[in-house]
Amino acid sequence: MTDDDKKALAKDPDGLLTYEYIANHIGSCIDDMEYLVDNMVAVDLTGQFTASAARYLSAIDPTAYAAHVNRLIAATIEKDRERRYLGDLLQGIWGPDYASRAAELSAADNNFRRIYKRLFSTGI
Repeated sequence: MTDDDKKALAKDPDGLLTYEYIANHIGSCIDDMEYLVDNMVAVDLTGQFTASAARYLSAIDPTAYAAHVNRLIAATIEKDRERRYLGDLLQGIWGPDYASRAAELSAADNNFRRIYKRLFSTGI
């Protein structure tokens, strides 16, 4: 990532530019991922792009990007007060059968538990 790239991303108004940078440089930006996640968390006020980036990185390589995905999910939980993007994370990250494994996933993953509790306040 060049200094010019960082300057351009510093002007990102909502996270889209950062998301596009990740998508367009996925094979070469692993060393810059900490900066990219920090930038996206700082500029995405609604959680739209943090949720999208979490799903994207998880689909590409859930092991290599696990720490970044967890940070993006945690940021989405904090930012998505309207609950527009949280539901997409459940299936996108934990699979289409997440509901049948809700108790197990809640016990093992704090982010899952927080999302599930927010969306389904009656519990598991």
